[in-house]
Amino acid sequence: MDVTLGHIFLSEVVGTALLILLGGGVVANVVLAKTKGFNGGWLLINFGWGLAVYVGVLAAYLSGAHLNPAVTVGLIAAGNAEFVEGIPVDFASTFTYFGGEMVGAFVGAVLVFVTYKQHFDASDDPAAKLAVFSTGPAIRGYAWNLITEIVGTFVLVFAVVSFGRQGETAGLAALGALPVALVVVAIGISLGGPTGYAINPARDLAPRIAHAILPIRGKGSSDWSYAWVPVVGPLLGGAIAGWASLALLPTL
Repeated sequence: MDVTLGHIFLSEVVGTALLILLGGGVVANVVLAKTKGFNGGWLLINFGWGLAVYVGVLAAYLSGAHLNPAVTVGLIAAGNAEFVEGIPVDFASTFTYFGGEMVGAFVGAVLVFVTYKQHFDASDDPAAKLAVFSTGPAIRGYAWNLITEIVGTFVLVFAVVSFGRQGETAGLAALGALPVALVVVAIGISLGGPTGYAINPARDLAPRIAHAILPIRGKGSSDWSYAWVPVVGPLLGGAIAGWASLALLPTL
């Protein structure tokens, strides 16, 4: 099968939509009133997001399952000539990935709202409603919040590039979705406390836009003053991880 940019776009839309549907869904299940999982806790959210990544990566295998502009940027910084076989790294392909990731994240966020509509209505806390869609800092300090997002995304993207290099150098098949999912769980448990670990610009920005647009009862502010942090931080972290991989990881 010859993969086209249309295939890439649809693959990223589907994979990212599933990522946000399941990831945002576990947050909704924990923080919204009268759900079966209410007050399920931070670890449930961590593992839910890891499993969301697992499903999203499986679904988006055709495009290489970036699901995250920071991963796309990291692969560019790592010097990849192609994103997947037959899709060169260039302006058109890069923005096809970005577009698919953003559209998919928006669709996933809308589906979370539809699924939990009654529980959004039953909840009185605007902050909990926003938390379903986007991240926010435990202690607001933009410089430190930015650093946290850079560090967390560095770990994710460096691991993703490392998995790819292991497959190349050892002659192995693609390592698949499970290692990436476990890395996301590890980041959430270890590094997610300060900011909620967006580590993905599309994961935070597109659902935040959905929060602003959707008719959510008593939703309050979308916190646009913070919205740049989970965009800029992950993009910087992904780029730094890609550049670091050139020096630290073996290549063929």
